[in-house]
Amino acid sequence: MNLKFYGADKEVTGSCHCLEVNGKRILIDCGLQQGQDEKDNNALPFQAGMIDYVLVTHAHIDHSGKLPLLVRNGFQGKIYATGMTCKLLRIMLEDSAHIQEMEAQWKQRKHKRSGDEVDEPLYTIADAMKTFRYFNPCRYGQTIYLDEGVSARFIDAGHLLGSASIELTLTENQTTKVIVFSGDIGNYHQPIIRDPQYFHQADYVVMESTYGNRFHEETQDLVWELARVFDETLSRGGNVVIPSFAVGRTQELLYFIREMKERFLVKHNPNFLVYVDSPLAMEATKIYDGDLTGYADKATVEIINSGFRPICFPNLHLCKSVEESMALNEDTVPKVIISSSGMCEAGRIRHHLKHNLWRAECSVVFVGYQANGTLGRMLVNGAHDVKLFGERVVVNAQIHNFRGMSGHADKNGLLHWISEFENEPERVFVVHGEEEVADGFTAELRKMGINAFAPDFQAEYDLIQNRFLDMGVPASSLRTKIHKSGSVAYQRLQQVGDMMLEVIKHNEGGTNKDLGKFADQLLSLIQKWDR
Repeated sequence: MNLKFYGADKEVTGSCHCLEVNGKRILIDCGLQQGQDEKDNNALPFQAGMIDYVLVTHAHIDHSGKLPLLVRNGFQGKIYATGMTCKLLRIMLEDSAHIQEMEAQWKQRKHKRSGDEVDEPLYTIADAMKTFRYFNPCRYGQTIYLDEGVSARFIDAGHLLGSASIELTLTENQTTKVIVFSGDIGNYHQPIIRDPQYFHQADYVVMESTYGNRFHEETQDLVWELARVFDETLSRGGNVVIPSFAVGRTQELLYFIREMKERFLVKHNPNFLVYVDSPLAMEATKIYDGDLTGYADKATVEIINSGFRPICFPNLHLCKSVEESMALNEDTVPKVIISSSGMCEAGRIRHHLKHNLWRAECSVVFVGYQANGTLGRMLVNGAHDVKLFGERVVVNAQIHNFRGMSGHADKNGLLHWISEFENEPERVFVVHGEEEVADGFTAELRKMGINAFAPDFQAEYDLIQNRFLDMGVPASSLRTKIHKSGSVAYQRLQQVGDMMLEVIKHNEGGTNKDLGKFADQLLSLIQKWDR
């Protein structure tokens, strides 16, 4: 009866853990790595065909995005998730596959010109569609008997519609152990979804630590604070650009915007225009606008059942086509643009940033976690300029970071969650946090008398003997030189290097004298800085 750590270990993304019991292998999540965490999304650290079951805590791509790759590589088992998570996964994995295909096509065109090896997509839409065949929807509180000696139960984690913490009861050689996986623990008092629910008994706990070193900003009226930014920006003729996760955060924003319009909080332009520019967000909004019984909080269900639509309001526009998206940056009317991806790593948001970051009258509003190494983190950290589509873009727009809107519990919320266990677990494994955060939160739990440990990638633990079989590989040793430094200064150096390559290309055809002088100057710099 062993537990292996295959992802989000001293990192925030790529969640993946594996239980081995009675000869069966059970994955809990199978997520994509993002930002600085990304090392090799093309590889799985295990044989896909050897996995018997997958339990998915929720639909976010950093917990689910490798499921089509798993299927592509030979998985033929069963995938369990709540009914709502299965609904959201259908649109999110298809969208992720579309992105994989588009990025591969772009790289293929580029590599054909350079003569380099042609890249294939990580997986295709066909792979995503095949994945859906293995879905087995379940209900909160339902006991699912996976196999001999293995049962599971899902409860609401309060992070996203359908999100779950998962309890597994494992029996092997007449020894029974209970292990709980927290998934992403939700923030409190979020609109639409319920607050986190709790398990109270476990021998082992695997818990997240995303915000294990910080507290959410407290505000008397979050909607009013957001409206103030809208009002100031729109009144000076600028756009409000909001990078937002297409599923969950976008719908929460729409809920808040509907409220600020009802309260007339944006004084200078109470009928302001709002554009949701994300095909995935459009599909997710349809789900959020439907029957949420069993998933949304009681107040939201009652409102929806009465016929009221809490995330709809006048002057809300949903952009589906590329042409509609492009038109937003040609239109001079001040507006609010909500677009994905939430960390600015892909999607239409990068085009909107290119057209708005340099404009001092505009504002960029962050409403979610920004992982190390992402463009979003660079902007939040105060980058003076960034590179988008091969072009340097100066940051003149105002940057706002609303940490209180996070879908994750902060340090207090995490401590409250673990304190709900009536008897101290034999061990708590701290995962899903940047290395410094995971280690710091582990130390905090130890001060409380909890036997906590932050495992490394590929660590293996014997749940019966209560000991490590393999300590794994430190996360820092897996990162490339590029990923070892997430500093803004280093990212800027990379951008300048890319610009230099473009300058070299532009000088093709110059005189031998000029090209020789240019080469000598570069060589001098290289010799000075080569360490």
